[in-house]
Amino acid sequence: METAAPWKVLEFYSGIGGMRYSLAASGARAEVVEAFDINDVANDVYELNFGHRPYQGNIQTLTASDLDKYKAQAWLLSPPCQPYTRQGLQKHSADARAFSFIKILNLMKNMCFPPQMLFVENVVGFEVSDTHDQLIEVLSDLNFNTQEFILSPLQFGIPYSRPRYFCLAKREPVSFQNPSDNSKLLRTPTFLTLVRAGHNRCNPDEDELELVCKPISDFLETRSLNVADQDSSVNGSDGCTPSGIISQDYVVPLNLIERWGSAMDYYVLLMLGCGVSSTVCKILYALNQNDAVVLPKNLKRISKEDLEISSLKELGLRFFTPREVANLHSFPSSFHFPNHISLRQQYAMLGNSLSVAVVGPLLRYLFAET
Repeated sequence: METAAPWKVLEFYSGIGGMRYSLAASGARAEVVEAFDINDVANDVYELNFGHRPYQGNIQTLTASDLDKYKAQAWLLSPPCQPYTRQGLQKHSADARAFSFIKILNLMKNMCFPPQMLFVENVVGFEVSDTHDQLIEVLSDLNFNTQEFILSPLQFGIPYSRPRYFCLAKREPVSFQNPSDNSKLLRTPTFLTLVRAGHNRCNPDEDELELVCKPISDFLETRSLNVADQDSSVNGSDGCTPSGIISQDYVVPLNLIERWGSAMDYYVLLMLGCGVSSTVCKILYALNQNDAVVLPKNLKRISKEDLEISSLKELGLRFFTPREVANLHSFPSSFHFPNHISLRQQYAMLGNSLSVAVVGPLLRYLFAET
């Protein structure tokens, strides 16, 4: 029997490749035929990891005929989130950074070969924007059925909370496996059998869901984080890095502790969980101001009432390394940055990326054939 050709996919706002990694993780019979991103630094990272440099022109200059030539059946889009964030001005479609996304949506109306499937990722807040209203209107006019979700890596066994909005759309006669969820906004991954997969379980004695996450130590680097002349054998067997040998690149500066210490949450990985008999691991990390590492049961929270600023200085707090952030995003171990990318740029681009652990299953569901 002849094998069916893979779905052709266009990847808009490709960044450092989180969406493409998610597509690979989904196992879908699909291939990216072109990626688009205006950021040359992000494109350097994408090219290094995928061997293809995304189209770097302004997306707003694309025409319907430009996109028709790809004859792509699926579009994956992760447009700029700044118009919709709580910290921003919330100008929505009036924000210039939203113009290209709106332009792409309207191009579908004039295409000879519009996509059969669409996937959109953005921050929580997009779902109440007028840009969202335009998205749903265009999709409805083109006979798409939509299913929308607000999901977090925490629901997929990853120990941090980072809720994001997702829109999945299929154009008739293509349909979803769960058509009863059409036109709904859901906050649980109804398309997954999570209990059977072991990602969470219900506590019969509690009304709330008891989350079962991997320990944070699973995401830490196993190599020494100190300068090259340090002996890497001092690392714990599970990746915890003893205090006092951490590279200065990752140590939280004293001036930040003095300025923001009273507002911080402080977490200490207990020795039992770390696996290092004489060391306690200290972790401080956030992808942005709204994200938080979720603590397994072997982690203890130290409240700000328990510690003075002087005590915080002695904790040796450190930031997660870029590799550890990539691990929390569920990026493969093969992912890496070009040598010329600064540490600040690495953090920024990772912060703009997405969770493969969440998007992979969503794409598997989107591409599933009924």
